[in-house]
Amino acid sequence: MAVGILLVSHSEKVAEGVKDLIHQVVGDLPIEAAGGTDEGELGTSFEKIQTALEKVTKKAESTIVFYDLGSARMNAEMAIEVRESDQIKLVAHPILEGAYLAAVEASIDKSLEEILDSLEKEFGKS
Repeated sequence: MAVGILLVSHSEKVAEGVKDLIHQVVGDLPIEAAGGTDEGELGTSFEKIQTALEKVTKKAESTIVFYDLGSARMNAEMAIEVRESDQIKLVAHPILEGAYLAAVEASIDKSLEEILDSLEKEFGKS
């Protein structure tokens, strides 16, 4: 199974847009987007993140979580804690460029550790 990606953004359009871009470039990859609040407003939703994380982890052996701003990180951290898995990694790399790089590498079957190393080389320590 591949490395999956979860995109957490304050904007549903941003999260879905990055997901669409990645799907057009790398095709079928376990990727989920959790953007905006439950009411469709700007913000984040723990429930949306938790649901998206559950979906991607069912399809992927390991998962990299990208986020855009503060509360996205906080809610993503809480969702990861609930899953209790060392195969889910939250990274502080750019949501678009970082997720794109991770997706390309995942599409050629690189491991979680190899992808995290590439992200660190490209964007610095997370």
